[in-house]
Amino acid sequence: MARQSRRPGPSPDLRRMPPVIATSADLDTHLAGLIAVEPQFGAVRALVGEVDLRRIEPGFKGLFYIITGQQISAAAARAIFARCETALGSISAASVAGVEDLVLKTAGLSAPKIRTLRAAAAAIITGELVLDQLLDMEAEAAIARLVTVKGIGPWTAEVYLLFALGHPDVFPAGDLALKEGVRVAFTLPERPTEKALVTRAQAWRPHRSAAARLLWAYYAVLKRGDATPASA
Repeated sequence: MARQSRRPGPSPDLRRMPPVIATSADLDTHLAGLIAVEPQFGAVRALVGEVDLRRIEPGFKGLFYIITGQQISAAAARAIFARCETALGSISAASVAGVEDLVLKTAGLSAPKIRTLRAAAAAIITGELVLDQLLDMEAEAAIARLVTVKGIGPWTAEVYLLFALGHPDVFPAGDLALKEGVRVAFTLPERPTEKALVTRAQAWRPHRSAAARLLWAYYAVLKRGDATPASA
């Protein structure tokens, strides 16, 4: 007997989808579309409740904040960012290009982060990188453009597109929290590899940014231990 395929959910009307996730209402619309194409996310949403928008300022200032926050706690990132802003007067490509390394180091930035910020500032000043243009690109093309800047990796690029530009269809499949969230939500025997998660997430287009936000929120709930794994 041939195995029956799972019955798909109702197709969302893509014409009604917000082109960016700029407000909580935009996010709710994309979450509804996500649940329509993958009903299991309905159980996840029921456990999570409200999903944070988590927008940050677009442009070089937002990119500066994301680079600052790599591999450190949110509290440490905020403190270092505040010290940098005080030292620079205002955070811009020009202010970073014109300051001594010692100023940024004293504010708390590591040497690799300083090099990345200088590379990004130089690319913006020369016009090689135009951040405003990234939202008009497909996610993969925008990520490829950002990672041409030395020191910017896929995760930094994906997070910038998600939270600074509100790109509606980005999924950082290499993120540990997303892998674990998918493992629990879909009762997988082990965490999916990045490659496997990229493949799985294709079915969630064009709502992958909503999926990422929902799964990050779900992972936080699981870490607190105040929810059982989701079940459809």
